[in-house]
Amino acid sequence: MNHFEPPIKWSDHEDVAMALYEKFGDDFTEAKIYRIRFTELIDWVLSLPNFEGTREQANEGHLEQIQAKWVYEWRDNQ
Repeated sequence: MNHFEPPIKWSDHEDVAMALYEKFGDDFTEAKIYRIRFTELIDWVLSLPNFEGTREQANEGHLEQIQAKWVYEWRDNQ
């Protein structure tokens, strides 16, 4: 864990999305990102290094924003 980086929270949609893109790279295309089940997405976010949050804090709004930002991140890297 990088102690110089502030922890990522559920509301840090862009930071979460960038971390997911770093983790999965091009394994997920735009269509696949939008088909990820929220239960899976929550597990992946909780497993990110530097993530500070709980399953209970996750909500549909955060998850939808994270998916959208992940798609933008993926597009930017194509």
